[in-house]
Order: sequence, then structure tokens, then C-alpha cells
Amino acid sequence: MSLQRFILKRTLSIIPIMFGVSVITFGMFHLTPGDPVTQLVALNPDVSAAEEAALRERWGLSGPVWQQYLDWISNVLVGDFGLELQTGREVSDIVWSRLPETIALGLFGWAFALVIAIPAGIYAAVNKDRLGDTISRFLALSGISIPNFWLGLMLILIFSLYLGLFPVLAPSRQSLLSPEMLWYLILPGITIGTASAASIMRVMRTSMTEELNKEYVTAARAKGLPERTVILKHVLRNSLISVVTLAATLTASIVAGSVVVEVVFNWPGLGREFIDAINQREINVVMAITLFTGFFVILANLVADIVYAALDPRIRYD
Repeated sequence: MSLQRFILKRTLSIIPIMFGVSVITFGMFHLTPGDPVTQLVALNPDVSAAEEAALRERWGLSGPVWQQYLDWISNVLVGDFGLELQTGREVSDIVWSRLPETIALGLFGWAFALVIAIPAGIYAAVNKDRLGDTISRFLALSGISIPNFWLGLMLILIFSLYLGLFPVLAPSRQSLLSPEMLWYLILPGITIGTASAASIMRVMRTSMTEELNKEYVTAARAKGLPERTVILKHVLRNSLISVVTLAATLTASIVAGSVVVEVVFNWPGLGREFIDAINQREINVVMAITLFTGFFVILANLVADIVYAALDPRIRYD
């Protein structure tokens, strides 16, 4: 199977995967008690039973779950993700308005993870079983173990409150690309990227160590190639295949981690909107954000498969 056919096959597989994600999410959401009408009635106990029933009928919440799902999916297939029931806002407008902030945070997290993990993994592999290797493995294990919400709170406490280097809250009325906003993104970027950096560094070290013991490395050294050339030109490229594999799977972790990190740092992205939607029982918003993040994770894995072929031409999709 050629790479082009593989890409087409994987692209078509997105349809049943997204359908399964939507069914599971919709079903799990309705297994939990309450809906937007329940929230409104709780805030206004004077609402009569007849008015409550009328609201459910108006918002399409009165029928069985399967009927509600069919109504929702039929609208989604024509590009209509519905309204946020309590405010009347278009769900698609909510997602698109919050998307740039989430992308910016994710990019900061990935940039931090890759900039730290790859050089640290190379250093640890080249200096295997030495002090630097031991320290790097300890830091990697710590990075994986520390909860990101605790790390975020500690970074705010130390660098914002005690040292005053970063603002506690995101600057208001600032462009996303303004120096003030980019400076503020450093702490949440570190928070969301620490666990990924630790995981990538460990895989990078293991992969580099295995490659350094192979015969082609011995042959390259026997030819008199400088050690820097052997490491960066030959060993690094082959080692990156494992890193790409892990990086694709960690996309889900970064997307999931953004939910907590955005709440901790009060960042106005999709993660915080997702939490608010769950609290308000806004099913349309929850479904739209879930489908978007699911599609993003699938796309990241597809891109990883394409990068495999670029890094190693021996890979065939048979």
C-alpha cells in the first residue's frame, strides 16, 4: 500500500471514529443527572412544572435519548452545532472564539517539551550512567509524577507572587501575539509541557542508547567521522522515529491537560469553556468541543505516520 492510499484510508476512518466518540460522549452525558433546564429551575424555584416542561420541549430535551441524538447528529451533518441553551450563542462561534487561545497554549507546551526533551535525551544517552544521566532521569521521573494542577499553582506562587516575574492573571484587552500575552503564556506552557517533556526525554534517551550500540555507528566512527556528526546526522535521525510515535500519542495528554491548566491560570480557552459547559449541563457545547479535540488527536496521529516515512524511507504501508 502506498503512502497516498494509506493517508486516504486513515482519513476515511475518521468518520466511524468520530461517530463512535459522539455516541459515547452523548450517552455518558445523559447518564449523569440534570440538564440545562434543571440548572435554571434551581436558580429560579418559582418556575412551574408546566413552564419547565415547555422549556424542555423547546430545547429538544423532552424526547428519549436516541431521538435527541438523532436530532443533534442530523444538525451537525449540515454544519449546525446548535446553540448554547442558556445564552442563545452559536456553539460554533464559541469554539472558534476560544480556539486561538487553546492553540497558543498547546504550541507553548509543545515548544517547551521539545526544546527541553530532545537535547536532554541526547545528553543523557551520550553520558549514559554518569552523573548527568542520573540527574536527567530523576528530573524526568519527577516531571511525569507531578500533577500539572499542583505544578501550575507552585509556579504561580513562586514566580508570580513571590518573585513578581509574571502576572497572576492574563493581561486583559491584549492581542494574543502581544509581548505581554506571550510572556504570560510561559508559565502555563511550562505546566502543560512538563509531563510531555519528561516522557519524550526518557524515550529519546532509550532510543539514542540503542542506536549508539549498532554497527553503523561503529562503522561511521571507524571512518573517522567527528562524534558530533555521528550523533546529530546519523543517530539522531533514527532515534526521532520513536519520539514522533510518542509525540503523537501525547497530543491527547496535552489536550486533556489544557482543561486543568486553563482553569488554574484562568486562561480563556476551550478547556475552561469545556468545564463551564459541564457545570451548566450545556450538551451542545460539550459535544462540539469533544468532537473537535477528538479530530485533532486523530489528525496528529495521521501527521505522525507521514513523518515516519520522511524520517525512514524504509517504512512501507503494506
